[in-house]
Amino acid sequence: MAQKRTSKRKRKIRIFDTTLRDGEQSPGASLNTPEKVKIARALEALGVDVIEAGFPITSPGDFEAVSLISETVKKSAVAGLARCMEKDIVAAAKALKKAAKPRIHVFLATSAIHRKYKLKKAKSEIVRLAAAGVKLASKYCDDVEFSPEDASRTEPEFLSEVVEAVIDAGASTVNIPDTVGYAMPEQFGALIAHLRSDVSNIADAVISVHCHNDLGLATANSLAAVANGAGQVECTVNGIGERAGNASLEEVVMAIATRSDFFDCTTGVKTNLLYPTSRLVSGLTGLVVQRNKAVIGENAFAHEAGIHQDGILKERTTYEIMKPADVGVPASKLVLGKHSGRHALNERIVSLGYTPSAEQLEEVYERFKVLADKKKEVFDPDILALIEEQISEVPAVFALRSLHVSSGSHTIPTATLVLVMSDGQTKQDAACGDGPVDAVYKTIDRITGIAGQLVDYGIHAVTSGKDALGEVVLPADFAGRRFSGKASSTDIIEASARAYLQAVNRAAAEAGAPKRASRKGKTRGRSGKIAPARGRKKTAKKTRPSRTK
Repeated sequence: MAQKRTSKRKRKIRIFDTTLRDGEQSPGASLNTPEKVKIARALEALGVDVIEAGFPITSPGDFEAVSLISETVKKSAVAGLARCMEKDIVAAAKALKKAAKPRIHVFLATSAIHRKYKLKKAKSEIVRLAAAGVKLASKYCDDVEFSPEDASRTEPEFLSEVVEAVIDAGASTVNIPDTVGYAMPEQFGALIAHLRSDVSNIADAVISVHCHNDLGLATANSLAAVANGAGQVECTVNGIGERAGNASLEEVVMAIATRSDFFDCTTGVKTNLLYPTSRLVSGLTGLVVQRNKAVIGENAFAHEAGIHQDGILKERTTYEIMKPADVGVPASKLVLGKHSGRHALNERIVSLGYTPSAEQLEEVYERFKVLADKKKEVFDPDILALIEEQISEVPAVFALRSLHVSSGSHTIPTATLVLVMSDGQTKQDAACGDGPVDAVYKTIDRITGIAGQLVDYGIHAVTSGKDALGEVVLPADFAGRRFSGKASSTDIIEASARAYLQAVNRAAAEAGAPKRASRKGKTRGRSGKIAPARGRKKTAKKTRPSRTK
């Protein structure tokens, strides 16, 4: 959204994106390293100032992802998270070694409840450890950020003491997290104002905020902080993150852009890329954006009430405070059909924010023709579903050639599938199940020799009407590793098969595809040993150590 010209230069708010760190901690989210790199490239193109790529000490995968993103991203700063511990800081420094603009982000809890029950340390020890962590990080990196975890529940006077100490130690950014989403906007804004007036060296650092959405106030608290002088907002695409999520990047950015008269500041985000970035993150994480999500939800620019429709037709601004094009939402409702050619389809794909290769375009076009034969009208969301499935980073170890299902009230559900292997060979098998989808999944298990446990299963219509595309999103557990799948079709059984195959392909690529599939429902793990196939009952997600701020 274009900013109004003014003689006074507007204050710029830095956007710190933590989709790849806090966002990936969302229950149900699953990203491999290539997918993280792809999102990082999109965030750089979007214009975010800082990309928090991960928490390097937590796992080899996180370390690798931060390292590769550091090599790839040049315009945005790349941050690695670390506790105020030497091993964490050293790991972060190593992972960020090749970054053009590295940032080490250290954190330590400061609230009374954390000091008493988690850290079991006195205030003086907290101040000492915080300053020491920042000093050590400063030896490896000029750009150091410090976060006093649970700052919104920390005594304001003690918080001021900690902030002053870490700035003296070399922190150039001090982040104030509302770690558990406890603060109220007026209270949180007052806390930022307090730090600005009470900390003697506050002018030597940028005040940042990191708000969680447990009470639905993450965006409101972030904006209250901006209004009171915060210079950086930490957020995630689609608002994903621990528990109820983080402040939503698109909501924060568009609130500042739309109400520039109130905030008198700006960001460097290219707002017309918000929608395609949102779709990319949703597709890769498997976390569906709710229809009524602010700014980028499917209903954000939809009008059904007659009074609203009449107002929009007479003057758009009667019921729209943003233009769809401002955030990259396709404004046109014109549709493509079975008589449309590759050129028209490619033009529409480009207008939706994607640039497919010739091979990808051909694959999308072939599926588009099949869909156009089934549907009278093909809408933008239909096309987006085809694109995102085709350009995903999932290797095609197994591909669906054909599918036949027999089911009914007095029939045992049976599925027969033909899959194409990566070497071009085809394999066929059949299985019975509790229902048609279960039969399909058991058949896939038999053919591939890779059996997973379905953690969740969701289906929704991509567009309206009886011929709408059904989009299936599912996470599945394979020997302790979780992989997601997402696919769409006018046939929900086919969509279910393709979504599960996508998860199987992710698991196969992670472990190394088996040389030959077992027909006894067994799978070869990383060690090469035969592991028994697992059932398809839902299981609770395994817990992991907390990595929140």
